[in-house]
Amino acid sequence: MQVDEEAVGAVLNRLRRAQGQLAGVIAMIEAGRDCKDVVTQLAAVSRALDRAGFKIVASGMRQCMTAAEGEEGARTAPMTEEELEKLFLALA
Repeated sequence: MQVDEEAVGAVLNRLRRAQGQLAGVIAMIEAGRDCKDVVTQLAAVSRALDRAGFKIVASGMRQCMTAAEGEEGARTAPMTEEELEKLFLALA
């Protein structure tokens, strides 16, 4: 799936932020930090990942609904509404 450049930048920023937050969670666990603090930071990581996924789905929705050229020139079938819904709900 191709996503516009602006969306790619936003997704990469969110994923990098989540990566940093996850490293922080690992460090917190290794340091024996309070459970509440760890869970709070883990929830932040989860939200960042969810938002990245939603951004990908939202920006790629139109492309997914139309046939797209595969890398080797083969046409791929457009996704059905049910397939799109399943993809979106996989993030829920």
